Amino acid sequence: MTNQMVIRMARDLKKASIKNDAPIWAKLAKYALKPSIARRDINLKRIGQLTKENDTVVCPGKVLGTGNVPHKITLCSFSISNSAANKIIDSGGKLISFSELIEQNPTGKGVILLG
Repeated sequence: MTNQMVIRMARDLKKASIKNDAPIWAKLAKYALKPSIARRDINLKRIGQLTKENDTVVCPGKVLGTGNVPHKITLCSFSISNSAANKIIDSGGKLISFSELIEQNPTGKGVILLG
C-alpha cells in the first residue's frame, strides 16, 4: 500500500510536469509510485563524485551517509539518513522538499537526477 503523502507528491509532480513541460517531474512521479524495494540507495561519496559545486541533485531513493560531499549541493530525495543530512548541511549545502525544488526549477533545467 502506498502512503497517501507519496501519492499526493506524485500527483503534484505530474501536474508540474504538464504545466511546465518538464519530463523530469513525470519521471520522478513514476519513481515515487514504485515499491520502496525497487528504489536505489546512494551514498554521499558517490554523490560527491558525480556532482560539482552548487549543483541541484534529486535522488529518487534513499541517501546514505557513507563518505562525504566535498562541496555545496542542494539535495532533494525521497528519504535521507540523519548522518547524510548532517554532512550535507555541515558542508554548506541544503536540503529542500519537492515543492521547493519545483518552485526553484520549474522546467527542471540544471537538476541532476541520480539513482
